Amino acid sequence: MYNKVILVGNLTRDIELKYSQGGMAIANAGLATSRKFTVNGEKKEEVCFVDITFFARSAEVANQYLRKGSKILVEGRLNFDQWVDQNGQKRSKHSVVVETMQMLDTKGSAQASGDEYPTQQMAQPSQNYQQPSYQQPSYQQPSYQQQQQQPKSYQRPSVQQQMPSNSSIPVIDIDEDEIPF
Repeated sequence: MYNKVILVGNLTRDIELKYSQGGMAIANAGLATSRKFTVNGEKKEEVCFVDITFFARSAEVANQYLRKGSKILVEGRLNFDQWVDQNGQKRSKHSVVVETMQMLDTKGSAQASGDEYPTQQMAQPSQNYQQPSYQQPSYQQPSYQQQQQQPKSYQRPSVQQQMPSNSSIPVIDIDEDEIPF
């Protein structure tokens, strides 16, 4: 079976960080995504609110850098939660367990919204954080013959890369209403 969700949106509330009895960080937040479309010439917008959950180091990173209104992209899996409320009623909801997160706020928009990101964080070209994988690495002992066949010295291959000139990069004017997310 395959269970993968990718969402882009804004946080509807600040991160709520808690720790389990085992010491693992668990963070909860809400994410609002929207879809803009046109019906009979009339522009409409549909908003979807989704609860998201971060675990381990990604929970701590989210708590440190994200605030209400922060724009993020999350990848994860859809989870079905069930519980019994205080009145004895069975309750349920779908939520997303975040496996990968990318912060989409730019330095300018973060300052405009009053959030303060560290300069080092903003200087990075990509603000990705991926949940660490807890799979045991597989290791295969090389045989004696494989070791014999390895070269005695390593020479770095020479690769020449051409950087595009600024004049060859086209300028694209995109209206924000045309972006589907």
